[in-house]
Order: sequence, then structure tokens, then C-alpha cells
Amino acid sequence: MTFNPLEQRGIPLDRQVRSWRELNVEPVDPDRCDPYTRCRIITMNGIEVEAILFSHQLARNTVDPEIKRQLARVRYIEAQQQKVVNWLLPGVSSVLETTIAYEQVAVDLTAWVARMEPDPYLKQAYQFGVLEDFDHLYRYANLYEMIEHRKAESIVDNLTEVMPGRPTKFHHRDPVDNVRDPYAKDETDPLSKLHALTIMSAEQQTMNFYMNTGPTYMEPIARQLYQEIGLIEEEHVTHYESLVDPGETWWEQLVNHEYNECYLYYSFMEQESDPKVKAIWELHLNMELEHLHTACDLMRRHDGREPQEILAPELPNVLTFEPNKQYLRELLDTQMDLTTLGAGYVREAHERFEQMQEQIHGGEEPPSERVMAEHDEMFGREYRVQSEGEHPDPAMREK
Repeated sequence: MTFNPLEQRGIPLDRQVRSWRELNVEPVDPDRCDPYTRCRIITMNGIEVEAILFSHQLARNTVDPEIKRQLARVRYIEAQQQKVVNWLLPGVSSVLETTIAYEQVAVDLTAWVARMEPDPYLKQAYQFGVLEDFDHLYRYANLYEMIEHRKAESIVDNLTEVMPGRPTKFHHRDPVDNVRDPYAKDETDPLSKLHALTIMSAEQQTMNFYMNTGPTYMEPIARQLYQEIGLIEEEHVTHYESLVDPGETWWEQLVNHEYNECYLYYSFMEQESDPKVKAIWELHLNMELEHLHTACDLMRRHDGREPQEILAPELPNVLTFEPNKQYLRELLDTQMDLTTLGAGYVREAHERFEQMQEQIHGGEEPPSERVMAEHDEMFGREYRVQSEGEHPDPAMREK
């Protein structure tokens, strides 16, 4: 069944404000919920945060008070949606447990997008990034066993493997080599715009999460690992945001944001296994349909264009959280030694890369390496989840 959000009407905007009682949602049970339910929650929180931040930026760049008021009306509802979505996460989960779930999102969301992306250059950008988040998951999983004496399989539930990706110490690049070439807004597939906005938003939320939660730990190695990976998440946001055509008008961007929210709420509603969470996805979809129509009206009024000129005529196939083990193993086998040079990718450690490595590491092992040494000292082994066999790269197999 095709679904065109431009032809659907949702809940009228003046009926969307909810009371405290309605906002006070019951969190999911961390011991019983589907890990991909938690992934969908984390993803939609990042999407809503991006929608709110973008709306604030647009409001700060317009002199028209009526536009500011219209944005404020929708933005308040988005803020309520964000609170409901993020408050579905259980307070009993530790920061590190939530971190591992964040990295599972980064791995399986980015891998799925890479598989489905029609543009070869954009596909390569997602393939490159996912091998770095894959390694972050592995480092945090080892830290988790060290600090909390629990295993990450209780969180990822064998849906996602835990083993080395591109080593984290090699993720530190000269900032200019994190900037990619943008897609061309009038030529690219509308699906590519949704992919870029989704991954950018998810990585931005991870960056923000690590910036704020990293120093809450007492253990020095934990504080240091969050600091290191937090810097890399900033690189990732640069990497993904540069894929978006900066020539898109504010109104095009606004419409793309709202359309993407419709796409994702619809996708997650279609696959959600938890009835209470599914009801929230459905409710929010019906709110977002109206937000999209509001954005379309603003585009017609201020850009003099029809939204149909830039949007897909119907929602693409649903974005799906599912295991990507074999796909990731193919990337581990073929792309581990890539780095970036300008807007492209190379296999050689070039001069700018080596200078950055020397500056940031200063001749010492970074936290991502020290956490593994400390784990080995404590347990006499690494922590891995390799359900599909040995690591594809012989150099990365356990010794």
C-alpha cells in the first residue's frame, strides 16, 4: 500500500497540545523490550531534537514575526513529542547501557541506509562511517564489562555483532578531510535526502549525548574514552551534514525535515512490536502530517514553489531495523584500511592524516587502545560477540 503524506490530513494543530498526564508515558522494560524498539526510540529522539534545533535556527534567521509565531507553535509540539519519545527510555539503564544502544543504532541504521542508498558517492560515505561506529560499539562493550561486570549481549541481543571495526585511534583526521561533497538538490533521488537527514540527525544526537554524559563517570578510563569518541562523533556530524546541498532554501529544508519525520514515524509504526510504543508512533505520525502541511504552506508562500517539486510522490519503502551482519562483514573485509583525503577516500596514510595522528596522540596510546589493554589485564581476553564466525580480517582475530 502506498502512502503519500501530502494527501493525508492529521490532527489539527490546535488539538495537538497534551497535558502532563498524557506526556507521562510508561518507559519500556529494559530486560524485556525488543532491542530494536530501543533503537527506534533513540533514533526518533535524535530526529525530534534535530527538528527543534533546525526550527530555532530558522526562527533566528527571519525578521517576519508571523513566521516566528508559526514556527513556535509547531516547535512546541515537537518539543512535547521529543519528551515523550526520549522518556520511553528506562531510568534504570545506566549511561553506559544507553551508550551501547546508541552505538547499535549507529551500526544497524547506517548499515541499512548504506544498503538502500541509490547514489554511489553517498553510499560510500555511509559505508565508511559505519565501520567506525562498529568499532566504538566494541570499545564501549569492553568498558561495560570492566566497569559494570555485565555483557553487552544483554543489550544488543545477538542482533548485532561486537568485534573490532576500523580501529578508533585511526578515526582522528585533519578536519578538512571530514568534509564531503554535497548531493545536488535538483538532481538527487528524494530518498537520498531523507537518508542524509536521518543519519546526520542520529549522529548529532550521539555527539550531544557523549558531550554531556562523558564527564559524569568517576573512572578515569571511562571519562577518557567518552572524550575520545565524543571528538570522533563531531567528525561524523561534519562528514554527514556536508552531504546535504547547502543550496536548499530554508523552506526546502523545513519541508524535508517534516516529510522525513512522517517517513520515519510511519516506518516505525509499521514494524513496532510493542503495542504501547506503536500507539505513540501512530499518534505522532498523525501530528506530523499536519506539521508537514504547515511547512508546505510556508514554502508556497515564501518560496513560490510547490512541495511536490522536491518531495517523493509517496513514502519510500519503510526504513527497517534488522540485522546487517553479513553486509558489515563484507565491509570489514574490504574497507578497514580506508581513510579520507579531501572529499574522497584513500588507502594510504597521507601527510595530513599522519600530522593529525601525531598531534592528537602525542606518541601515546589513546583511550580506545588503553581500555582494551586494561580489559585484557582484568579478564585475560577481549569481549566479543561473533555469532557468524571469526573476524573477516585475519589481523583483527583474537590472538
